Amino acid sequence: MDLPFDGAISAYYKNEAPDPIRKAIKRAEKDDILGESYPHSERMSGKRYDKEMARLQIELVKLQAWARETGTRIAMVFEGRDAAGKGGTIGRFRENLNPRDAHVIALAKPTETEMGQWYFQRYIKHLPSAGNLAFFDRSWYNRGVVEPVFGFCTDAQREHFFDQVVPFEEMIVDDGIHFFKFWLNVGRAEQMRRMLARESDPLKQWKLSMIDVKGLAKWDAYSAAISETLERTHTKTAPWTVIRSDDKRRARLEAIRTVLHAFDYAHKDAHAVGPIDDRICGTPDIWDA
Repeated sequence: MDLPFDGAISAYYKNEAPDPIRKAIKRAEKDDILGESYPHSERMSGKRYDKEMARLQIELVKLQAWARETGTRIAMVFEGRDAAGKGGTIGRFRENLNPRDAHVIALAKPTETEMGQWYFQRYIKHLPSAGNLAFFDRSWYNRGVVEPVFGFCTDAQREHFFDQVVPFEEMIVDDGIHFFKFWLNVGRAEQMRRMLARESDPLKQWKLSMIDVKGLAKWDAYSAAISETLERTHTKTAPWTVIRSDDKRRARLEAIRTVLHAFDYAHKDAHAVGPIDDRICGTPDIWDA
């Protein structure tokens, strides 16, 4: 089987990845958590996950019905390193929702026309209307993290972004949109394991890009950009929720719970929603570079 990008991910793993990363992956069992600081040693069992997720799916359907009846607008931004689990988490949110009122926004790189517009302009038309939920699979925060790491923007453009993003998000909230920002944080060894799995899986190879490949060697640059972005854009009006996603199952559950906890929707079952695990879900204080 031909590997994407001539097997560049495997080559990086064999020849350039730090020794501790390679050793952690080699000695790990299937369900082992690779991050040493992660508060759980093994990922959640499939049986327990399925049981808790089934309960949360019912609550999400209730939330959507209530949002439609009340005209509530909900927007969620999902950010994180490559292979952190953004798309999978969004997929679990939308699994049983009416797709007409639950939209995923995953924009390609800006067109020449969009590059000549206000930076936030192409995102505005995707903000939710009454009764709708909008899921941004990456967002305007590309300018805070990805673009500077790869030299796609100047320092001045990035500073201009930071000057404007806080008031921009304040306007979103002030207009009545319920706004959530999720940073899914994955450890370096787990990211490498997931990237290798994607490379060898014909059904997931489409998720990979050359940016993903080149990004493997830019871990420290990403860490610096992430740290600064979280620090400068975590506000009372639009706070970040950081979810440590070394265990995808737990991460998905906590993201859904975070949203469900925020609303007093009709027929809510608080017991079914359950408590949030604040060891892996909280403010940027729990972010682990």
